[in-house]
Amino acid sequence: MRGESIDEDRSGNLRSPAGSRDEPELEEAFDRIVDEGRDRLGRPLLPLVATGLLGGVDVAVGVLAYLVVEHETGQPLVASVAFTIGFIALLLARSELFTENFLVPVTAVASGRGTWPRLLRLWLVTLVTNLAGGFAMAGMVVVALPDLRGTAAASGLHYAALGTSWRSLLLAVLAGAVITLMTRMQHATDDLGVQVVAAVAMSFLLVGAQLFHSVLDSIIMFAGLLGGLAYYSWGDWAIALAWSSLGNIVGGIGLVTSIRLLRVSHRVEEAQHDAREEAGDRPT
Repeated sequence: MRGESIDEDRSGNLRSPAGSRDEPELEEAFDRIVDEGRDRLGRPLLPLVATGLLGGVDVAVGVLAYLVVEHETGQPLVASVAFTIGFIALLLARSELFTENFLVPVTAVASGRGTWPRLLRLWLVTLVTNLAGGFAMAGMVVVALPDLRGTAAASGLHYAALGTSWRSLLLAVLAGAVITLMTRMQHATDDLGVQVVAAVAMSFLLVGAQLFHSVLDSIIMFAGLLGGLAYYSWGDWAIALAWSSLGNIVGGIGLVTSIRLLRVSHRVEEAQHDAREEAGDRPT
């Protein structure tokens, strides 16, 4: 068997193994992801807060659509189709969810184009502002549409009752994997129509299968709590948020991001090498 060789260019820099560039689509997607991840990690605080707040608002619009259809039809799967408008809004309005910040910024950090403190800042600010935007929208929904309060309380009870078990953790892992896969699918193409298809398909799966998603389920629980008809407490919500966030991270990073980085490991190494060279060229 003939082994792969690693060549050097004229400047002595390492080049990727022979045959590793036979998938140009992966190369192009990797470049897009790293560039966008670097931008997200370097985003100033005010735009970061605004983007997170809008992400919560956009998803809450999907929750509103879900509750209306569920209330009128009593069909959760039909309501799940209505919910997809929230993820279409996320895509077209260029807002972001906490769980959309796994693949893109983690890839940038792994490639030497960002730091872990910046990544933690991005996660924390996005999660808090997603929840704040969703909380405000949930409050308006139950005041403006009081007939939806019972539906919201019943939907929220499902997630509050999951508790901390292997089943609920795996539901959260699956949710993180689904959303991160959606992110990867959308970064594989510049075709907006294909990106919308990914948003619709994955958000339908997320809600239709009642997966455990930190932000989405929190907004549903907010509506139940603020409507005054919930058979669960704010403490139940806090536990659900912590447990689902853990599972989302495990699914998004451990089950999708880390494995997909292995497919372009040569590009990660090249990016790390370039980042070290750039850092060495900077004046001290």
